[in-house]
Amino acid sequence: MHRYIMFADGLSAWFGKVFSWSIVLMTLAVSYEVLVRYFFRAPTPWAFDISYMLYGTLFMMAGAYTLSRDGHVRGDFIYRLWSSRTQAAVELVLYFLFFFPGIIALVLAGWKYAARSWAQQEVSINSPAGIPIYQFKTVIVVAGVLLFLQGIAQVFRCLICLKTGQWVRAAEDVEETEKVLMDTKSLDVLRHGSEAVDIPDGSVGSRRDGDA
Repeated sequence: MHRYIMFADGLSAWFGKVFSWSIVLMTLAVSYEVLVRYFFRAPTPWAFDISYMLYGTLFMMAGAYTLSRDGHVRGDFIYRLWSSRTQAAVELVLYFLFFFPGIIALVLAGWKYAARSWAQQEVSINSPAGIPIYQFKTVIVVAGVLLFLQGIAQVFRCLICLKTGQWVRAAEDVEETEKVLMDTKSLDVLRHGSEAVDIPDGSVGSRRDGDA
């Protein structure tokens, strides 16, 4: 199980980091559109299509990566009070009850959606550029498959936690500033700054304290 978790985490991280460059491409495209539209009175016919396709691709392809880093939003005002084994048991049930059925439906529906688009060589109707969008709709299927594979890894994490009482941590990665400050015990700015927050003693270093 540990080997599969490492494989899934690595695969999700690779796709997530590669497609994170979509935000750079989208920024350049939108900046170019603003420049030519307002300074040269020559708007492009493709800017809208490019922006929503790149943003949609980034959003979809980051899903598995975010799941592998336990970064999806969670209403954890009760969850964080539970023991690790209780957290794992609840997550395990919810993965089979909601996650996998939803992801399987996404993949199957996305496959039909993308296949029809490829068969028709579909182009965008949102602009006169007629940009092909069938390759964009394929992202739905790829993102669903990646989420499914990462979901299996998360199930293995739950099983290991039920057995050992400890969560299998993801690889070190980019962290929010607040978490970095907490991990380095630089908490004065959080406790006494202009936007001070309550930080319970002993919360530094715990797996899930502070998660959204």
